[in-house]
Amino acid sequence: MARKRLIIEMGMGIDQHGQEPTVAASRAVRNAIAHNALPGVWEVAGLSHPNEMIIEVQVAVPYPEQVREEEVLAVLPFGQKTLTVESGGMIVQGRAIPELNDKNDEMLIAIAAVTVLIEDGS
Repeated sequence: MARKRLIIEMGMGIDQHGQEPTVAASRAVRNAIAHNALPGVWEVAGLSHPNEMIIEVQVAVPYPEQVREEEVLAVLPFGQKTLTVESGGMIVQGRAIPELNDKNDEMLIAIAAVTVLIEDGS
């Protein structure tokens, strides 16, 4: 069966302290889905449960090899989820604060695209 895209949502996430690319990536995904509703999943696409949605997540973040993929996908409450992580985003010079467990002065910025698809039954 062919897949059809319903929506593509974009977001940005930042980890100002702690230098955790997983935190920045998770926040970017959360930002992408934070202000939407998908009634078209039922009313137009005819799905009976939100777990029938196919969700493809793409995240660009510094230090992609350190991203804990299951934590990023856990931000999404429903769907058949996949994640692609690539090098990107941005590193900005911040200020290390020992009480916040900073390793250095880096602030990590991630960007995300969340694509919701359905199987085309025609």
